[in-house]
Amino acid sequence: MCGRYVMARAVGDLVAELEAEADANLELRASWNVAPTSDVPIVLERLVEGAVHRQVHVAKWGLVPSWAKDPAVGVRAFNARSETVAEKPTFRAALKARRCAVPVEGYYEWKKSPDGKSKQPYFVHRKDGKLITFAGLYEWWKDPSKEDDADDRWLLSCTILTTVSPDAGAEGVLGELAGLHDRLPVPLEKDSLAAWLEPEGGDPRQLLDLVLAGAHDVAATWQLDPVGADVGNVRNNSPELTVPVG
Repeated sequence: MCGRYVMARAVGDLVAELEAEADANLELRASWNVAPTSDVPIVLERLVEGAVHRQVHVAKWGLVPSWAKDPAVGVRAFNARSETVAEKPTFRAALKARRCAVPVEGYYEWKKSPDGKSKQPYFVHRKDGKLITFAGLYEWWKDPSKEDDADDRWLLSCTILTTVSPDAGAEGVLGELAGLHDRLPVPLEKDSLAAWLEPEGGDPRQLLDLVLAGAHDVAATWQLDPVGADVGNVRNNSPELTVPVG
């Protein structure tokens, strides 16, 4: 799964690496301990006067479907299982038409000790320090309690797709990932990112199959570093959280 991650890139660096564009007023809060319900950057593509534009927006992490009566439902929808995302009412409409990518510098996962009494946090990231982009979905939710012209009437939210972790007997990084958790956030390659974001993309199930097919290959290039227990408290937020220990 993915319940905590790092996103501390400046706007300029983020849009450059993602080959995207952003509103001049876009503000991003650097965070080394992003948790569900936080405001996070997402990448999506939109058709503007017949041309495709790749854009960075800020969304609340935890998807709120358009039909929801209360945005609190997003608290439980920060991840979406790839096996059921096409059928679940919360996600199926977004899978068809509102796909995005969620850029991260790495994410945290906790490994249980053999006796089950403690957990060791790990920071999972690319060896070269570049961004990982996870397959995601986004939705717009209209707040019925606010006036039509209110600036904050519309809520943009998102979720991150997950898949099964590699087999426990896998070698190298994949075997290490298997030991962390039975779920893995779905990473995107450059080509699968382009296909996933395409606003007039093909059959959503085929797109899902495409990104899942390369997920473990991408993950095999990552690095896992044990980090300190301070990351367990979301109030702790500094670069030191990602420093390896031991």
